[in-house]
Amino acid sequence: MKIIVLYGGLSPEHDISILSATNVINALLEADYSVQPYYINKEGKWLKAPLVTEKLASDTLLQLKQAHAASWGDGKGLTSTGVWIQPGQIAEDDAVVFPVLHGPNGEDGTIQGFLEVLNLPYVGAGVTASATGMDKIISKQLFDQAGLPQVPYVYFDKRDWLQDQSRWIQKCEGNLLYPFFVKPANMGSSVGVSRVENSQELIKAVDVALEFDRRIVVEQGISANECEVAVLGNDDIHASVVGRLVKSSDFYDYDEKYINNTVEMEIPANLPEAVSDKIKDYALKAYRAVDGTGLTRADFFVTANYDIYINEVNTMPGFTQFSMYPSLWQATGLNYRDLIDELIQLAIRRHQAKASIRKIY
Repeated sequence: MKIIVLYGGLSPEHDISILSATNVINALLEADYSVQPYYINKEGKWLKAPLVTEKLASDTLLQLKQAHAASWGDGKGLTSTGVWIQPGQIAEDDAVVFPVLHGPNGEDGTIQGFLEVLNLPYVGAGVTASATGMDKIISKQLFDQAGLPQVPYVYFDKRDWLQDQSRWIQKCEGNLLYPFFVKPANMGSSVGVSRVENSQELIKAVDVALEFDRRIVVEQGISANECEVAVLGNDDIHASVVGRLVKSSDFYDYDEKYINNTVEMEIPANLPEAVSDKIKDYALKAYRAVDGTGLTRADFFVTANYDIYINEVNTMPGFTQFSMYPSLWQATGLNYRDLIDELIQLAIRRHQAKASIRKIY
């Protein structure tokens, strides 16, 4: 079976996507799939590379450059080459798409809608779950309706902020206690996120967040551990063991997570069994709340008193060697190769189920 791997993308998480795609492609090769990479560069152009026949020694091989004829080279160069294509040209019979895209224009329902139009089976969440899971404001409202506990938050958009900045500062300070965390509504990997201690820092943080989205979420900071659960399945869904991020700082930004790699993982998390079970139950409820399929990583805050608050869900979590999602399943008994294979089978079954739905009345 041919697996079309989409990666890169018009997103601040572009480089993380390349790292994830490298790991996914190598796992697909181990499982004897035929792998066709398609790279979306930082200008939004689509490039097609030849089929991958050998494991990738470096993620730099996936940073495709334009060529008159596609050539994978000897595998020792720093870059590879590909040919420009129109996006619709990825459609192939009997192929499954693995969109290893993180953040806007990849994890937010846009690519998923495009693949639905092309009638291609694809790994991961559908349009609704992708869009709502990516949008922190919408997902928080869905979590409220599902009865999931959350830290206090305030949200507004760029127009609100520009029209009456002082009003929103007062609203944040009237409803929340410092420190605050200021976040773009649609972003991941801590891009555009700031921890603030006062109103002047709040103003600067909102300006930074507005560079990445027009809608902003301000959350109350709490003293808590960050715990995560991997969810897998379509209608029949399963939760992994709980993992914990081991940190020496209150906040880790993009560089600390992906460049310096200072975040360590405790898997399974050292928590009472009843607390772990409740976290897993909340993760499954969150998955259903956004109508998840395929996979999701659900993130939580857990205080010293074992109060649990859901933070967010990620419908296409990272698949790098440092990523929590595959590590959680490894600890649960599902290795990386089998996990990738299960995701592909879930994509096929979801596509078949959707094909059985009546289209015309």
